[in-house]
Amino acid sequence: MNTSLSNAERAEVLTHALPYIQKYNGKIVVVKYGGNAMISESLKEQVMEDIVLLTLVGVKVVLVHGGGPEMNDAMKKMGKEPVFDNGLRVTDHETMEIAQMVLAGKINKTLVNLLQMKGGRAMGISGMDGRLIEATQKNEKLGYVGEITHVNVQPILDLLDKGYIPVVSTLGCDRDGNAYNINGDTAAARIAGAIGAERMIMMTDISGILEDKDNPNSLIRRLSVAEAEKLEERGIVSGGMIPKVKCCIDAIQHGVRKVIILDGRVHHAIIMEILTNEGAGTMVYGEE
Repeated sequence: MNTSLSNAERAEVLTHALPYIQKYNGKIVVVKYGGNAMISESLKEQVMEDIVLLTLVGVKVVLVHGGGPEMNDAMKKMGKEPVFDNGLRVTDHETMEIAQMVLAGKINKTLVNLLQMKGGRAMGISGMDGRLIEATQKNEKLGYVGEITHVNVQPILDLLDKGYIPVVSTLGCDRDGNAYNINGDTAAARIAGAIGAERMIMMTDISGILEDKDNPNSLIRRLSVAEAEKLEERGIVSGGMIPKVKCCIDAIQHGVRKVIILDGRVHHAIIMEILTNEGAGTMVYGEE
């Protein structure tokens, strides 16, 4: 089947996007990026294309990334077995050094380079730079896992003002110079809230929040914070989705207007969410 578009059809598609381009022009969108969308090279390229495209039409995009699978691989290559406690990585001093190498080094700079190869202007920073993320120890048994105490977004705002795409790795530090590994979803939520982002997009490996987890057609497209808080009680949200929903609520309570959970494995999911009426995934919003 021939799926190519004529020039007229391409022009029609672009004009349909115009109201959304106008709506988001000059607004800040935070994208939390990780999981399968980061592992697949082809998907990674498409995500970078989406971000560059949004930037070129006037959207200010902040990319916050994790890197759990690559952390696991790096640890195993160094003869160190990853250990988790209730979904959080137990982080001793050696693991923290590996986190800095992998998150602030390899992954961060790879994403910066990809964005620039796609025509964007990107600058990589970690939460330790400019004391962007200040933290304290979350739990002694977890080691160097941080609880965020303060977010100083001025470094991000400075980069946005200069036309850069900030690419943020989720590390933090305290006043004594100790470095901490910070949960990526939590860091993205707090950063998005602190800069008053118009949208926060959480890229996951499912299509959004499902009414029936076994039925992909039962996607819940819109939820208020009050409705989202009741999902766990009703058993609709469970397992790894619980902390993601809590991060959505946290982001909105800290100042984000709307948060979207979407499937990062879907090609151009970010563009569908921002530049179409139907959107993609599940939107969580505050009281309107």
